[in-house]
Amino acid sequence: MEDDFHKALRQTAELMETELAHFLPTNEGLEKQLYKAMRYGVLSGGKRLRAFLVIQSADLFSVPRIHSTRVAAALELIHSYSLIHDDLPCMDDDDLRRGVPTVHKRYDEATAVLAGDALQSLAFDILSHADTHPSPEVRISLVSKLSSAIGVKGMVGGQTMDMYADAVDIDIITITRLQQLKTGALISFACAAGAILGHAPPAKTLALKAYAHDLGLAFQIADDILDIEGTTEQLGKAAGKDEAAGKATFVSLMGLEEAKIHASMLADQAVKHLDIFGPKADLLRQAAAFAIGRKK
Repeated sequence: MEDDFHKALRQTAELMETELAHFLPTNEGLEKQLYKAMRYGVLSGGKRLRAFLVIQSADLFSVPRIHSTRVAAALELIHSYSLIHDDLPCMDDDDLRRGVPTVHKRYDEATAVLAGDALQSLAFDILSHADTHPSPEVRISLVSKLSSAIGVKGMVGGQTMDMYADAVDIDIITITRLQQLKTGALISFACAAGAILGHAPPAKTLALKAYAHDLGLAFQIADDILDIEGTTEQLGKAAGKDEAAGKATFVSLMGLEEAKIHASMLADQAVKHLDIFGPKADLLRQAAAFAIGRKK
């Protein structure tokens, strides 16, 4: 029987499919290939965990879903853009994503680059629109926060560190910083967005920030574990790539069992940061357990 968390996560995924399809119309002009690639890269499934975190964080402050859903959709567009670009031959060079050919394999490399570029632009178009929130200050804050999260001091900076990490000796401090930027920055934005939308007081904003910090690291450690223990069929992408490439990961630096212990400890810490919210944050608490217990 489906529990409350998995029901809410499924409902979020279904909501995102509808919302994202609305933002990604078809086109029959010369640019139709781009439109098709954008839809293909975004509407191919996925857990939509980042969208779930936006909506659940905003729910803590009784933000109308009409606002949090748009922000969640914008974040999913950014996440999809990052995956399309990460999969390119010049980056991680992956042929599979979510069990289907990656965008550059389904179309071509140039179209994949342009699709990612267009999705990033569309995300900021959504955030800056008056329908996302009536307050210009809130919209500006969301745009500022997301632009920082995906830039040189966030996701792109982390991806760059990852590209060159095998050229130097990497320690646990460096890999932690790398993953805080590459993976954690978008998770941090997801929770921060709820606080921004809800005009949260400083104490609750900081609590969500601390929760997102520990959740993001736990999520990435779980990813590294899955790369070792999962199969290509389970993951929907090539398994064992990091180990085969000799890439530094939490597992390679800590060992498999120690990595599992550390992920569990981080998930427990993440949950404790939510005490200030009481039972209203139960679904976010369950998200921490899901992050380290998932099989894909």
